Amino acid sequence: MLVVNRFRVQDADADAFREALETARATLAGCRGYVDGTVGRNLDDPSLWTLVTTWEHVGAYRRALSTYDVKLQAVPLLSRAIDEPSAYEPVVPGADLNTHETRSLG
Repeated sequence: MLVVNRFRVQDADADAFREALETARATLAGCRGYVDGTVGRNLDDPSLWTLVTTWEHVGAYRRALSTYDVKLQAVPLLSRAIDEPSAYEPVVPGADLNTHETRSLG
């Protein structure tokens, strides 16, 4: 499962934001079910940043969000994300695509 969080950040806030984003990524990385994560900055519009994380399943991600450390170190920053859907299923050859049905939390 992929989580893509995008942020719009003023140039004056970029250094502090980058540090907070790295802290959030590192905190999430300590959670069970975390697979990988990347911080990115848009090449054409440097005010756009992203945090992309990969999880074993949606349940692992949702449980991570409820941990004390994540609530303290990551959720305040994640609440600054652009308001848009952020959870994605990887599309692999031959797999069924996403449906509007309720899914298992894993």
